[in-house]
Amino acid sequence: MMKLKMIFKYVVLFLIGGATYFCIEMLWRGHSHWTMFIVGGICFIFCGGINEWFDWDMPLWKQMLICSVGITAIEFLAGVAINLIFKLEVWDYSNQPFNILGQICLLYSFLWFLLSLLAIVADDFLRYWLFDEEKPHYKVRR
Repeated sequence: MMKLKMIFKYVVLFLIGGATYFCIEMLWRGHSHWTMFIVGGICFIFCGGINEWFDWDMPLWKQMLICSVGITAIEFLAGVAINLIFKLEVWDYSNQPFNILGQICLLYSFLWFLLSLLAIVADDFLRYWLFDEEKPHYKVRR
């Protein structure tokens, strides 16, 4: 029964993260792709896992940095598969400075750093409200 609850929790968080990511893309670019729903769900689960893997005393800026690096890595792997292997042409950052294979770039890594604050806090409060997990508390610096 406990395993079923855990699966349900991660499915709910995945769906919320995927829908949010898809909506952010719609607002930012005016369009999205179904694969971005999947990438967004994975990224949201990753960001939410930080307080599961590390101590709650980790300052928010460090959590945000870990999220940014993780999201950038997930986007790179997804981009290689989606855009380079399957040729779906969902995005191309070739015209951006400091890009790698047109799949990731420094600008978007920085934007993910900023947006990750929302993902961290949203995940923590969703876990608290929906799944009776620990009430979120944060350290700003250390």
